[in-house]
Amino acid sequence: MHESQCPGSIEELSSTIPIFPLTGVLLLPRGLLPLNIFEPRYLAMTRAALDGSKLIGMVQPTEPYGRDGQSPKTGAGVYTVGCVGKIVSATETDDGRILLTLKGLCRFQVGREVEAGTPYRQVEANYSDYAGDMTVVPDGLCDRDRLIYALRGYCARHNLPADWDSITAVNDDMLVHSLAMICPFSAGEKQALLEAPDFKSRAAMLISLLEMALLDGSTLPRGAKPN
Repeated sequence: MHESQCPGSIEELSSTIPIFPLTGVLLLPRGLLPLNIFEPRYLAMTRAALDGSKLIGMVQPTEPYGRDGQSPKTGAGVYTVGCVGKIVSATETDDGRILLTLKGLCRFQVGREVEAGTPYRQVEANYSDYAGDMTVVPDGLCDRDRLIYALRGYCARHNLPADWDSITAVNDDMLVHSLAMICPFSAGEKQALLEAPDFKSRAAMLISLLEMALLDGSTLPRGAKPN
């Protein structure tokens, strides 16, 4: 599927979308999110999306995962803001899983839950507050030097590999959104990044989170220990 096939305005987005609640997983406009789908209800969701609009709304549950590690129970509360993505690649494995990639399109307000009789949840999505998400942000709206400096310190402290040639080559929009998605921030921090009112605010918040992690070591990848 080519990028040119992605919707270019909120008018082209479906008003009713399936939602995929995942704690600590963030999708932002123009970001690429790989997913490994294996639960029966979400396999059904993915197949229905592939046969239809190819849209899936990523949201975070407000209730934590259970002790068994399974996703939140049906009907569990979710945050009121998510991001809809379009499936840009999908491969079914021999053991019945689907490996897909979502490209973030636009944030949405989670509206009324739709009783559609499907094993997965569907909601009415309101995109009206986030039409600007469909437009690439120009460079110069974030303190890039400060961001790179904080990121270098963060990666060095936590022994994280980084492709600095690629990092310095991408535009501000892709850099900020990619880092916000892949850095192992808490679920609350991820939601705050999603709900930032604009790109400039999100970039400033990202820098602050990286700098705070350098000071106290509170934001760490799984299995990592502060020095």
